[in-house]
Amino acid sequence: MPITTLSSRQFNQDSSHAKKAAQTGPVIITDRGQPAHVLLTFEAYKKITRVNTKIADLLAMPGAESLELEIATPRDLAQAADLT
Repeated sequence: MPITTLSSRQFNQDSSHAKKAAQTGPVIITDRGQPAHVLLTFEAYKKITRVNTKIADLLAMPGAESLELEIATPRDLAQAADLT
C-alpha cells in the first residue's frame, strides 16, 4: 500500500489527483513540511474505525429489555456416553 505525500498547495491545486491516490493508500497532506491531515477512502476509514461490540454492551443499551429473543431448541441433544 503506497503512501502519497502532498503539500497543502499541491492538494488545493489538484484535489482529483489526491482522491485518485487515496484509492491505493493513504494520502498525507502537509502544512509547512509537517504532516497535518490524512486523506482516506471511506472504506479504509470504516475499516480502521470498526469497533468490536461486546454482547454485554448491546444488552445494556436502553430499550434492550423490550426486545424479544427466540431461541430454537437444539435437535441433537447430548446423551450419556456408553463406557461399557
